[in-house]
Amino acid sequence: MKLAMVGLGAMGGGIARRLLSSGFPLTVHNRTAAKADPLIEAGARWAAQPQDAARDSDVVMLSLSDERAVDEVLFGRMLPVLKPGTVVIDTSTTSAAYAGAASERLAAHGVRRVELCLLGNPEMAAQGRLRLFAAGHQRDVAEVENVLAAIGEELRYLGPPGTACTMKLAFNLLLGVQTVGLAEAVALGVRSGLDRTMLINAITSSGFCSPALAFRAAFMRRESYEPAAFRARLMVKDLRLAASDARSAGLTLPVCASAAGRLDEAVAAGHGDEDAAVVVETSLGS
Repeated sequence: MKLAMVGLGAMGGGIARRLLSSGFPLTVHNRTAAKADPLIEAGARWAAQPQDAARDSDVVMLSLSDERAVDEVLFGRMLPVLKPGTVVIDTSTTSAAYAGAASERLAAHGVRRVELCLLGNPEMAAQGRLRLFAAGHQRDVAEVENVLAAIGEELRYLGPPGTACTMKLAFNLLLGVQTVGLAEAVALGVRSGLDRTMLINAITSSGFCSPALAFRAAFMRRESYEPAAFRARLMVKDLRLAASDARSAGLTLPVCASAAGRLDEAVAAGHGDEDAAVVVETSLGS
């Protein structure tokens, strides 16, 4: 099986590391070439262009930032060279409607699409400990199950295209709201005279804390937000997508919208490429 990984951000890079350590021959591409250097040293083959990675591959994994990037990279650059029968495993977070349309566009060219919701962080990806929720044709998911088993310790099939993206947006809504809530709790305590580290430690050792919240709290404790595990601008994007999909379903998500607004402040202050936990600094007025 010829396998390619396109998009080597935090999660994409972790996935690529895991695939290499699991013995998969892997071709990689990223817009910023330097991010591929550790993978090339570990045995990956470099492709200078995304179409070079896709050409002759049996499976192409994507980890791209948004719908615009998927349009540009997958449909603008890679689709013309993808051979019929290729499976595209798309881990990019998009709206459900976009995911459905993307599957139809690929199918028109004989290319199959497996949509993947990843739960976990980059280090969990590198260790093969992600939780995976897949959408698309079940036979296509089964065909790439060996690849999915390498990066995840749990795999669940959801159904047709769009369902995995909906699952991811639901989880990211919870993560975004909790991150902003934690930031505001810390800001309240610090401005009222509590020691920052003591407060964060008290919260993370309490029943109010989840593993995901503890992960964000670690950034806040050390007051350092790079390298980002989940960039602030991408968390805003996902909260906006969740709100948009909700409107399409006749719902309003006021808590989600409020959290997106607080994260927008961090992005506007120049922290968009830092971890979303940086919202604590703008909540404090830093």
